Amino acid sequence: MEKETMVKEIVKTLELFSDKIHAEMQEMGNQLRMEMQEMGNQLRTEMQEMGNQLRTEMQEMGNQLRTEIQEMGNQLRTEMYAVESKLEAKIDELKQETNEQFKQLNEKIDHLRDELSDTQETVDLLSSKTLQHERKLRLLSKQS
Repeated sequence: MEKETMVKEIVKTLELFSDKIHAEMQEMGNQLRMEMQEMGNQLRTEMQEMGNQLRTEMQEMGNQLRTEIQEMGNQLRTEMYAVESKLEAKIDELKQETNEQFKQLNEKIDHLRDELSDTQETVDLLSSKTLQHERKLRLLSKQS
């Protein structure tokens, strides 16, 4: 019977030890869950911070790009206006040269007209004189 009592005591001790181990395991499980939640929360916080930081950096880059694009646009407009002004000045200069050349050409044409009129008058006069001389020659030839 002593054996039986001993076995009972051992079983009782094992049960007590088993309950203690079970309680410790539950406590460790709860502690692990809490630590995992804390780590999860910490990771979420860090990820949110990184996300916010990335958003901020992207917004800054976007603003910087917008500014650079606007500056380039303004520079292009300025250069286009300069080229346009040069072209307009060149066109005005060419118009002025063309007008001057037309003026000179008109003056030459007017001078040629005057010369042509003078030449026609001279031809008319000479033709008239030639006719008069021919008449005189015919008259003289008839008289002789």
